[in-house]
Amino acid sequence: MSKRIMINHKGFTLIELMITVVIVGILASIAYPNYTQFVAKGARADGLAGVMHVANLQEQYYLDHRSFATDMTKLGLKADPWIVENTYYKVDTTLSGDNYTITATAVGIQATRDAACATISITSTGTKSPTECW
Repeated sequence: MSKRIMINHKGFTLIELMITVVIVGILASIAYPNYTQFVAKGARADGLAGVMHVANLQEQYYLDHRSFATDMTKLGLKADPWIVENTYYKVDTTLSGDNYTITATAVGIQATRDAACATISITSTGTKSPTECW
């Protein structure tokens, strides 16, 4: 006579594994767009800081020389246009008479990730555009 030994197997069934994969997929499809939007806003903040930095340098240059700088290197920056620290925006300044406009333009992946705010600008009168990006 042979004795039958019951072995208790532990593990996952295929249906349990598939349900888990579906749940993870749904969570990822919700989380990824929010994450990319968060990253884009963070990179935009560096672009805004770059615009404000150049605006402050232009105002200081104006106090010292009674005119605005035509070249970013005159402001003490390394290049014209100047690339911000995270390299997602390049900042340039244009003169129109006694007024300037400083524009940050998104480059690389930031241009597609944050298309609504691909260009951010401020004028010497303080006009900011687009307003929803500030």
